[in-house]
Amino acid sequence: MTVGAILGLLGSTPVLHWLGSRRAIAAALLLITAALAVMGLALIVGSVPLVAVAFVIVGLGIGTLDVLINVEGAAVERAAGRTLMPMMHAAWSIGVAAGAGIGAACAALGVSPAAQLIAEAVLIAVAALVTAAGIPGGSRGPAGEPPQDRGARLRQRLRGWLDWRLLLIGVVMLGVELGEGSAGNWLTLAVRNGHGQAAAVAALFATAFAASEAITRIFGGPIVDRLGRVRTIRVTTALGAVGMVLFILAGNRWIVLVGVVLWAVGVSMGFPLGMSAAAESGPDPAARVSVVASIGYFANLAGPPAIGVLAQSAGLLNALWLIVALFFAAFAAAGSFRPRPAAPELADVPRPKTWSARQPDDT
Repeated sequence: MTVGAILGLLGSTPVLHWLGSRRAIAAALLLITAALAVMGLALIVGSVPLVAVAFVIVGLGIGTLDVLINVEGAAVERAAGRTLMPMMHAAWSIGVAAGAGIGAACAALGVSPAAQLIAEAVLIAVAALVTAAGIPGGSRGPAGEPPQDRGARLRQRLRGWLDWRLLLIGVVMLGVELGEGSAGNWLTLAVRNGHGQAAAVAALFATAFAASEAITRIFGGPIVDRLGRVRTIRVTTALGAVGMVLFILAGNRWIVLVGVVLWAVGVSMGFPLGMSAAAESGPDPAARVSVVASIGYFANLAGPPAIGVLAQSAGLLNALWLIVALFFAAFAAAGSFRPRPAAPELADVPRPKTWSARQPDDT
């Protein structure tokens, strides 16, 4: 699935330019549903290779969709003139909880995984067709851009990996996504073994982390509009660093819980605000979102094994100091989130006259 997701991230830009937003998003969703249906059938016939292929295709669809919907989210946010991306990303946290709940319910009721996957494929396909009808067409490129040949388009996409501002946004994404991925893999074990708490307490702390991250994203938009992206990232990453220090050093479980909550706050805003900042940082927003999303995914996937390697020699709690260091790096790179002066307009998405007046001064 990881291989497929990375391929999807890298291939999302040409797909967007080829099909346009509406058809590309519908195609990515339908690809996911087809792969889920194939996975269900593979479970029925007992074919492990077919399940593996289906996982790759699901990852391909999700990676492609991730870039496409973030480009759309940035366009909606820009047209609205206020920060909406964190609330959109809160839907991801809600979706994770809902998916886990559906899986648990199916297991409790004796519904087979094959039946569950096929039923979900049907529901997602219907939702895809209904949702896509409300998405505007177009590729979200700058209006009036002259046509380019294939080589010129490829060079422009690769140039994003040499853009210092995008790479600094990627540093923020690296820090917060490593923190989020490590929480998903190591938080409960650190509470259980590092702090000597019961397994039930460790599970509740993990729930507190997920809830804190979702709540911060749901209510974070107005805070961003008031403080600006730069100050918001600096405040949240500073709180995340404080939370990590409390989590690592505290002996009292209530202080450890406070550390968990602050840890979640620290990782909550970097990814959604980074997507917005990348989309507005220059021409071809899909290519720019693809760059920072790839860095974020890499951190989320590679970070937990890195923590595990450090834990082998230094212990799990001491290995978490790596997250503290990356929170400080994210704090230092937060200036890259500053709105770009005179950013080119997104095609077929009008920019309201009140936009510049609503943006806080991040200088």
